[in-house]
Amino acid sequence: MGVLRAWARVALVELGRARAEIDELNVYPVPDGDTGTNLYLTWEAACEALPEGELTFAEAVQAFGRGALLGARGNSGVITSELVRACGLRLAENLPRDQVDAPGSVLADPPMSEPVAFADALVFAADAAYGAVAQPVEGTMLTVARAAADAALAAANEGKTLAEVCLVAVASARQALTRTTEQLEVLRRAGVVDAGGAGLVVILGAMESVLSGRAPGESTGVPVRQPVAAENGTDLGPDGPAYEVMYLLDAPDEAIGAYRRALAGLGDSVVVVGGDGLWNVHVHTDDVGAAIELGIGIGRPHRIRVTHFADLVPHPQAPGRAVITVAAGDGLAALFAEAGAVVIRGGPGRRCSTGELLTAIEESKAPEIVLLPNDRDSIAVAEAAATVARQDGIRVAVIPTRAQVQGLAALAVHDPGRSFEDDVVHLSAAAGQTRHGAVTIAVKDAWTMAGTCRIGDALGVVDGDFALITADLTAAATGVVDRLLGGGGELVTIVTGQEAGAELVDAVVRHVRRHRKDVDVVVYDGGQQRYPLLIGVE
Repeated sequence: MGVLRAWARVALVELGRARAEIDELNVYPVPDGDTGTNLYLTWEAACEALPEGELTFAEAVQAFGRGALLGARGNSGVITSELVRACGLRLAENLPRDQVDAPGSVLADPPMSEPVAFADALVFAADAAYGAVAQPVEGTMLTVARAAADAALAAANEGKTLAEVCLVAVASARQALTRTTEQLEVLRRAGVVDAGGAGLVVILGAMESVLSGRAPGESTGVPVRQPVAAENGTDLGPDGPAYEVMYLLDAPDEAIGAYRRALAGLGDSVVVVGGDGLWNVHVHTDDVGAAIELGIGIGRPHRIRVTHFADLVPHPQAPGRAVITVAAGDGLAALFAEAGAVVIRGGPGRRCSTGELLTAIEESKAPEIVLLPNDRDSIAVAEAAATVARQDGIRVAVIPTRAQVQGLAALAVHDPGRSFEDDVVHLSAAAGQTRHGAVTIAVKDAWTMAGTCRIGDALGVVDGDFALITADLTAAATGVVDRLLGGGGELVTIVTGQEAGAELVDAVVRHVRRHRKDVDVVVYDGGQQRYPLLIGVE
């Protein structure tokens, strides 16, 4: 296993172990997106974007960096994504071409055999992170990144090995982390180190353990909160901006400098990272509209997330609302159940009945019900069940999801804390904005909307209609993806069935990443029959 893949997985495990401890370092009375959780989710997104199988080092660092950029959460996650992206790109530039471009190099001997190249990449990444922040502040993870990079470069210039350089970088990062408590007044009063810096130390420590061959220690190494004497008038309060605004921005690189300065005039914690026309934007502000309008002024904001800090205080959920969904396979059933839904088994050859849905409604004992039928033939059945349940005084809404991927999209935005009407609107919008497709094999000769097919032909389905007849599943799948993305899209969801081979999935993922670099891809194991791939585009 290559160093990059090993480091990614060890760091994810270590961030998971340290997640709660880093969250505890939060210095505000209401959480502004807990740092440990944000770092873990950002790193998880990067790991999920790293393709399985044989690939070059250049391909791997590009995929990993892009995954971190698209999955970045919170201020710390955005900065981490820039550190990862810049470090990987610089390393790919510094290393010999035969190490960077050779297929499988990321899985064989580590290409990071040059300590100076590695140290230079850390310096470049720290510079890039500082440049991405409108108003850099010392005593943050930026300080920790700089200390690690400078120490690594000094050690590399002394002729130390790669493992020794990394060890020196980690030690310097830990020392810099302990000093953050005195560098920022808000940290000193709370008796904590910077949470983002603590997460960065965990990530660097994972790299050191991989290079040295030593297992991570029993302790995560995150410094605990130190007791401090109370001071009159120094209680921490939410005296900053009221909202966190984050979005991805398609915009020309040359417009970002002026844009970042204008954004800084609207609030604080401004971070803009990315490149090649795709940027991740983060700002704390009181003027949400103005922050988004600035992005519209130079490009296209999308995946907009707005968090009102006051709303992050846990609130009671609306009592007794259940989502009942139909799943076409074991993997899909597990995904739906994990998201909190009541699952009814269905799919081709086993459509759910009105009676099954009514039984699920009754057993839920919930006064509010949302039904996700997830195939065209089951919508009428769901409507019939809803009509009967309403006669018993139960509020029931049927979201007319025509595909499993629409059900997944709808359930992803379900929030029982909203009013029933608002929740139904959000679920309906998410489902309606998801175009769906699939691939299958013809089991008989037949006429379709795409022409006459023969037994064994590969068929591509787009929005419920047969749209492609091809010789193999790969051609059908890539054709379906291209047609679905023809109307735009930001996320491709691929759900694998029982007959989906790894080669098919890998070919489709590579096709998307090669031709649509602005689109993210996620893959789930659905376990459905008859359809090797179900495809959704949001």
